[in-house]
Amino acid sequence: MDNLKSLWYKYHDIITYVFFGGITTLVNIVVFDLCNYVMNYQIANIIAWFASVIVAYVTNKLWVFNSHYDNWNAVFKELFLFFGLRIASLVLDQAIMTVGISLLGWDALLVKILDQVVVIASNYIFSKYFIFKSKKMNAKNRRSFFYFKYFAKNSGSCDVRISGPSSVMTKVCSY
Repeated sequence: MDNLKSLWYKYHDIITYVFFGGITTLVNIVVFDLCNYVMNYQIANIIAWFASVIVAYVTNKLWVFNSHYDNWNAVFKELFLFFGLRIASLVLDQAIMTVGISLLGWDALLVKILDQVVVIASNYIFSKYFIFKSKKMNAKNRRSFFYFKYFAKNSGSCDVRISGPSSVMTKVCSY
């Protein structure tokens, strides 16, 4: 059981990203396919992108990378980075769709599914290393930190400090 926990903590970001990325990809493909029946594939792709980016932001922020901030400036900076880098992946997405459908004449849904492999990989790299990066804590400590911070906050006048290269958390209380 300890080995399983160790693997979970080691690969938490990847496992949860694959799970929620699958949901996001499904949203993208379903919205694209529905819209593609009534409009141009390029417009359908942008609508699908927008719907999936909203799903991706919420799931990545809350459950994949556990990103929580106390102030609005940090939230807006993260949101701006997220949408900015997702626009970069939209450009890549549109380019693959245009080549596959307009130049090669392939089926739109097939191209969309193939396209998602490249988009998912680029979005993971953007999210992990540029948007939701954590300089102080790894995935295991992040979760523990927020639980610890909650209990410290609700048990008198205590604060949580992170120190040292291993991000040691200590509860500092003044009575």
